[in-house]
Amino acid sequence: MGLSCGIIGLPNVGKSTVFNALTRGNASVFNYPFCTIEPNVGVVPVPDERLEGLGAIVKSEDITPTTIKFLDIAGLVKGASKGEGLGNQFLSHIRTVEAIVHVVRCFQDRKVAHIEPDIEPERDIEMVNLELALADLELVERRLEKVEKLAKSGEHVRVLHSRSTVKQCRFTGSAVRQAEVEEERELLNRIKSWLGEGKPVRSLSLSMEESHLIRDLGLLTSKPVIYLANVGEDMSATPEQPYLKEVKEVAKKEGAEVISLSAKLEAEMAELGEEEAREFREEMGIREPWLTKLIQACYSLLGLITFYTVAQGKVRAWTVVKGTKAPEAAGKVHSDMQRGFIRAEVIPFEDLNAQGSLTVCREKGLVRTEGKNYTVPDGDVIYFHFHL
Repeated sequence: MGLSCGIIGLPNVGKSTVFNALTRGNASVFNYPFCTIEPNVGVVPVPDERLEGLGAIVKSEDITPTTIKFLDIAGLVKGASKGEGLGNQFLSHIRTVEAIVHVVRCFQDRKVAHIEPDIEPERDIEMVNLELALADLELVERRLEKVEKLAKSGEHVRVLHSRSTVKQCRFTGSAVRQAEVEEERELLNRIKSWLGEGKPVRSLSLSMEESHLIRDLGLLTSKPVIYLANVGEDMSATPEQPYLKEVKEVAKKEGAEVISLSAKLEAEMAELGEEEAREFREEMGIREPWLTKLIQACYSLLGLITFYTVAQGKVRAWTVVKGTKAPEAAGKVHSDMQRGFIRAEVIPFEDLNAQGSLTVCREKGLVRTEGKNYTVPDGDVIYFHFHL
């Protein structure tokens, strides 16, 4: 699927530290703006206890998890939408991702420079969001200008969507109704007004058809977001510290999720062995790895689910969008499976785990046969039957 999340924020808020912790990297972290120009890219496995359990049940050590790609994108500054601080280049990187992790500085440290004289999370969030909104506004205005010209000339445009390109084909007369152009113009004006108020497009109520119409504009503020509050080492176990409250208040208005962590602590723990890291967390009062929670939150943010296959002694997790039918899920494994799909044998992981054996599940009639219209739920273990 190529699922990717962009890590964004102002300079020196801890983006690269979060990235290094996620990827267990050893890259140096610098304390001055724009140290990251081209985005660092890391592929991170999605933590999955069910996958480990499935491997134990079938007695296989050949286990392949599903993954998420993270991009460490350089810090944005005021004026980025107009090219300040290499802003155009950085904004283009954000357009390539499916979701955004917005890192917000919630710690004091004189050794780490900040672009403002003090720490104000709400102001910092608004600064970044404003630049994204202004960049979107420019795109919308350019598109609106084209639509206005077409409406006046009586010539219309139909946008044909594909995975990688947008082809504009011109029609005249009855080929495309004038009402369609008016509908697009009305939608663009509505989005323009919304962005003009500093509101992200993701918080604007759009129909499925409207969302499809603007999809290829690649609007930055239409992407789902998680706010990551980077708290200080001494505040990592304090859920209601003042800076964190500010972040939560902003996120609440957008209906976004907030995760708090100390990026510095997590980066240090990422360099430790599993047992050492567990003991360190216990000493610090950290109940669970926040990076695990972040990865899982990014995964669910995009409405993704996991199904599993067991074949030739190999256990593997696969990512599909919620609502995917069985043939399309088979296509994730191999295109031949989708083309020649016959049926799927499925069993929920919970049933398999409870019985401890696929053979026992078959004997008890817990393995079902499903056809082409079967919608794959999260957690299914599936064996696909197909012909070549």
